[in-house]
Amino acid sequence: MAKSPHDGDRGVYGISVAADLVGMGVQNLRLYEARGLLTPERTDGGTRRYSANDLDRLRRIGELLAAGLNLAGIAMVLYLEAENARLRHERRRTHGSI
Repeated sequence: MAKSPHDGDRGVYGISVAADLVGMGVQNLRLYEARGLLTPERTDGGTRRYSANDLDRLRRIGELLAAGLNLAGIAMVLYLEAENARLRHERRRTHGSI
């Protein structure tokens, strides 16, 4: 089944467009990827492609940087937020809406 163009996980933006959309430098996006804060899709030729979800994550990284966190702290916050969302989803799935 083909992915919808509106799929939040589909990588559609090149790095310069993504950087412009979130108000960050291209080098910052490369750094965040190198530090494991996000993993954009890659084309067969290796070009990064950022999704709408990646852009949301980059905006969250920007918020956390503005709040004074370093990249290690941001990695921990993002992990804990994802874990919290996973646990909430699991709870809803097993116990119904609470």
